[in-house]
Amino acid sequence: MEAIRKQASKLREQVARQQQAVMKQFGGGYGADGVFADEAEAQQHSKLEKLYISTRAAKHFQRDIVRGVEGYIVTGSKQVEIGNKLCEDGKKYGTENTCTSGSTLSKAALSFAKARSMMEKERGNLLKALGTQVAEPLRAMVMGAPLEDARHLAQRYDRMRQEAEAQAIEVSKRQMKLREASGNSDMVARLEAAESKLQELKSNMGVLGKEAVAAMTAVEAQQQRLTLQRLIALVESERNYHQKVLQILDQLEREMVSERQRIEGAPPPVIESSMPPPPAYEEVNGIFMRNTVAELVETVEYFLAQAIQSYRAESDTELNLSAGDYIVVRKVSNNGWAEGECRGKAGWFPYDYIEKRERVLASKVAQVF
Repeated sequence: MEAIRKQASKLREQVARQQQAVMKQFGGGYGADGVFADEAEAQQHSKLEKLYISTRAAKHFQRDIVRGVEGYIVTGSKQVEIGNKLCEDGKKYGTENTCTSGSTLSKAALSFAKARSMMEKERGNLLKALGTQVAEPLRAMVMGAPLEDARHLAQRYDRMRQEAEAQAIEVSKRQMKLREASGNSDMVARLEAAESKLQELKSNMGVLGKEAVAAMTAVEAQQQRLTLQRLIALVESERNYHQKVLQILDQLEREMVSERQRIEGAPPPVIESSMPPPPAYEEVNGIFMRNTVAELVETVEYFLAQAIQSYRAESDTELNLSAGDYIVVRKVSNNGWAEGECRGKAGWFPYDYIEKRERVLASKVAQVF
């Protein structure tokens, strides 16, 4: 509709110029150029056209910003939802899972979940700020009354100017007819009425033009100021968001790097056995025999066994074993320990590390002693 209106206005101006040229050629003394002979009015008309074009472009730019920000908010909201789901997964792993080699990964998962939650919170604040500080003010400006009222004034002025052009042509025609039929009082009266109407149109057009220029100028200034302010607010909101996220990520990196350095620099972890310590070797052999010690020994029956995994002694009363060794088991206690001899040495070892053998080669038995 805007393009059609503009094209129609151009056609009317072309027709008016052609009519003016014809009237001048036939000696019209009051041509339509008299309507716009005033330089100030011509400048006013030119300025109003430029203001109309400028405010229309600013309106479209504001609308594009609003659409872009709204699209960013929709996409950002989905990203926040995904990020929060990732936080929940990290927290779940950190609280429900433990590793035999330590809780390093669980701690890292909890730290990551906490940092991610903080980042998503900052993203939510950013999206809220973009909606309230950027999109809403610009949308109000695009749909607001000041812009529409100013545009309506400019359109009324344009229509009145076209009417004045047509009236000027009408005056020129009546002047020509009056010269051809001089002395006709009726034609003189009609000419005077046409000229009076033309002067009234010119006067009203001048007043309306000033009002339209003032309104459009004020709207243009408001558009420029508001758009610049909202763009600055958008940039500042994004800058603050990225600064806070960078601080969160820096802190998370420091924590995780520190944990990694601690692990790499620490000695290998010692796996603590849940088994109770073995009975005192001397006590079991009767040196300090007591009822409590005697109760620890479940069986005192010699048999041959083979080590199914290696065991490293942690005290002088314990026996080193290598996978495949044959042992003469002499005692088995009810707390998970067994006592026996292997390769000429005796001591305690976990009973679960051996398996009983019914038949053993003689060469293997010789290795025990």
